[in-house]
Amino acid sequence: MSVTRREFLKVGAAVGGGLLIEVWSPRRARADAGKGGGPFAPSAFLRITTEGVTFVCPQVEMGQGIQTGLAMLVAEELEIAPEAMKVVAAPADRAYDNPAFNLQLTGGSTSVKAQYEPMRQAGATAREMLRGAASRRWSVPVADCVASAGAVTHAATGKRATYGELADEAARSEPPRKPQLRSGNFRVIGKPVPRLDARPKVDGTGVFGIDVRLPDMLVAAVVRCPVPGGTALEFDAAPAKGMPGVADVVRIPSGIAVLARDTWSAREAAGKLRVTWSEGPNAALDSGAILATYRAAAAGDGTSIRNDGDAAKAFAGAPRKVEASYFAPFLAHATMEPQNATAHVTPSRCEVWAPTQGPGVAKEIARQITGLGSDQIVIHTTMMGGGFGRRLVQDYVAEAIWCAKAAGRPVKVVWSREDDFQHDIYRPAALHVLKGGLSADGSPVAWSHRIVTQSIMKQAAPEFVAATLPFWVPTAVKRGAGSVAAWFMGRADESAVEGADAIPYVVPSVSVRFVAQDPGVPVGSWRSVGHSHTAFAVESFVDELAHAAGKDPYLFRKGLLAPASRNRAVLDLVAARAGWGGPLPPGRFRGIAQHASFDSFAAAVVEVEVKGSAIAVRRVVIALDCGLVVNPNLVAAQLEGSVVFGLGAALKQEITWNKGRVEQSNFNDFELLRIDECPVIETHLVSSSAPPTGVGEPGVPPVAPAVANAVFGATGKRLRSLPLRLGG
Repeated sequence: MSVTRREFLKVGAAVGGGLLIEVWSPRRARADAGKGGGPFAPSAFLRITTEGVTFVCPQVEMGQGIQTGLAMLVAEELEIAPEAMKVVAAPADRAYDNPAFNLQLTGGSTSVKAQYEPMRQAGATAREMLRGAASRRWSVPVADCVASAGAVTHAATGKRATYGELADEAARSEPPRKPQLRSGNFRVIGKPVPRLDARPKVDGTGVFGIDVRLPDMLVAAVVRCPVPGGTALEFDAAPAKGMPGVADVVRIPSGIAVLARDTWSAREAAGKLRVTWSEGPNAALDSGAILATYRAAAAGDGTSIRNDGDAAKAFAGAPRKVEASYFAPFLAHATMEPQNATAHVTPSRCEVWAPTQGPGVAKEIARQITGLGSDQIVIHTTMMGGGFGRRLVQDYVAEAIWCAKAAGRPVKVVWSREDDFQHDIYRPAALHVLKGGLSADGSPVAWSHRIVTQSIMKQAAPEFVAATLPFWVPTAVKRGAGSVAAWFMGRADESAVEGADAIPYVVPSVSVRFVAQDPGVPVGSWRSVGHSHTAFAVESFVDELAHAAGKDPYLFRKGLLAPASRNRAVLDLVAARAGWGGPLPPGRFRGIAQHASFDSFAAAVVEVEVKGSAIAVRRVVIALDCGLVVNPNLVAAQLEGSVVFGLGAALKQEITWNKGRVEQSNFNDFELLRIDECPVIETHLVSSSAPPTGVGEPGVPPVAPAVANAVFGATGKRLRSLPLRLGG
């Protein structure tokens, strides 16, 4: 069911229950103002007092600049400078659900897209209530009252009142049913407003999860089975308990936790634990065996995702045929801030401080562990040093709650870098098998694509479904609903095939099938999710078809895209800006790719140099159509980050398994792109008045195929497995 943004504000109040209505509703705000006790809170997102304006940001700040972007939307309508507002993170409450998910969650490049109208309506509602208060105070028409720069003025009388001075009166009024939004001529939207979170991050006043300190707090290091799904049979805690600073050693569902006075003591003592593990069914996990299983499974039918025409017949009759398979490995998220969370649990209250992308999911996890009610659980969302989808899963939050419950005092769980790599929720490995048929003139007539991979949503569904349902629904009912969702998702998971299910190229006969395989690896969302591997396969294969047809890769793509399509427009833009077809410095070669994801359209041209087996990326030109751009600086920064993120995965990164264990453990064997390897990055944005769409992830998918296509241009070799390697 789709809801309008205006309906979201209503639904948010209704679903939020007592907390939202008690704290945030205009009725309660009026009552509080009448007592002289509360702020003017025209919505869940704004508080206005004589001390200023506070914006409660519903989406989590994890480096993408969302506190700035959403504050700009509020400021546009409230007629105030974004930097004049105090921005705070929203607590875990259904009032702050992301309209895209009906769940309080930041991900899927949805923040600006989903909150564009709600945030503007929040600002406009406050503005009109303040103008109304001024009109009544001065006995003048409301049309003559002008809101600007944090104050309301009346030109004819010269009267002026700040928002704070009008707040009490405004709080006693009824909010407008549908406030008028600005229609163009924006003063804030579209401008390169500096990041509001820059100063606290530079001066150290910003609080990340790992910075949290509480009185009487212990620090926990958790020793987990090296094989996913394994459990501890028995353990000897004596050597650890004898270490200085150790308070206790306790068993929790994920392993054995050492509780100590500081991180160093906890980690040192954890190394002394003697644990006997039952490694379980995943003890034989092996990368080579997984790939072999995937190749065998590719011959199966799987689930039909798209079936236009008769691809098998068209392929059989095509004068020219192209077949290829592509492989993308498991990947870790490698966030700069390791997983961590702090919790304090008492018989009547559970308080959590965590860098989480899903405060609503964290609150549900806390409920399941403690059995406490909604008003007894508080989730404090901190700043976070990267998310990329890893912090959608709340395993580290659960560990902190279990430890705090056992200790009876605050406990912070801190993962080591090795913990982070070897117990991640990985990007699934994926095998893509493609067949294409070309007519005599080189036009594609058949496209067959089989995708063999794991279902992310099969694993994520139980937690997400439980958090989406009302808090009071019994756990057993939530688990049942989650199991049903997991079963369904395991058969037809959109996140496994996204980007392959709706290729924009005009091909008469198209077949796309999903073959689900579950080797037992814990998997989850990774920046750009399924698009991260489908784009590599699709855009590499399109290049192979272009080569087989004897056509230029850019012109071949352009000819298969609808003339008025946004795909074609962004492809044309990047080709023009990159100088496609023009001369290159000696030894350089170009590759091109385009891909649509998260309702946005991206294209990239990559220039590489190849010396021996070394691939060096020298220049990346990337273009994006994300609809109306709220802050061009933030979008450019996200595109630059996407390029660096995508290049690291394309050239260096993989997670491999041997005897049930992850072979990588730190940045020495799961490398990031280094400064001296970073190319010149040029970003270009399509000017658009269409509604805003995704930004944080769409720049990642075209990077790897553009690099692979450039390497082919340089060497004549098709690299069909990531990371891209020549020789060896």
